Amino acid sequence: MLSGQEKTADGSVSSMTKETLILGVDLDGVCGDYTTAFRSVVAQELNVDPASLPDQRGWDFAEWNLTGDQFKELHHLAVNEHRMLRSMPVFENASEVLWRLSDAGVWIRIITHRLYVNWGHATAVTDTVEWLDQSRIPYRDICFLGDKPEIEADIYIDDAAHNVNGLRDSGNTVIVFDAPYNQKLAGPRVTNWLECEQTILTLASEMGFNLQPELPGLDFDDARLAEH
Repeated sequence: MLSGQEKTADGSVSSMTKETLILGVDLDGVCGDYTTAFRSVVAQELNVDPASLPDQRGWDFAEWNLTGDQFKELHHLAVNEHRMLRSMPVFENASEVLWRLSDAGVWIRIITHRLYVNWGHATAVTDTVEWLDQSRIPYRDICFLGDKPEIEADIYIDDAAHNVNGLRDSGNTVIVFDAPYNQKLAGPRVTNWLECEQTILTLASEMGFNLQPELPGLDFDDARLAEH
């Protein structure tokens, strides 16, 4: 990969651009609406009104009156019995934006900690891949890993404060996907995927990447996506 400036044969200076931008994309809370999916499971398992489980919740689900052990148990049920990871709602425009970025030459690397629960890894992996296909989310590779700084990317998108802080402490560029539990994090921050697209393009340009994105809404072809 190249960046910065170089001298041409005649001694003049020309800009150099990097070749391939690697975008590290989280899934739960970034591409998929984990809160909505998990709320349905919790309401069913605890026999409570879903309306009693607010969107404005902390990372530890204290607003849902869940202890740490209860969360682990309910998450295990959600993954292995309710198969939540293959039916989770997709955030609006996630697929369209990621396809435009992919078509512009971005290497999309999915980085997720969906193997959080023991004794359900096979189900989590299978359902994640199926969900990505059904949701028409493009990617070049996928990493199931909790320690995200170990995975190389030029720009990361994440919602979890511990991931964002860990990545930034390692010198990485991270876009915060807005959520009630990450309000104390500094930007860049986005509230939806269209904002995310513009932020990625701006950062990529500043880093020296030469992307050629399509304009939103012009060439997004459902038939083409169905072939992938």
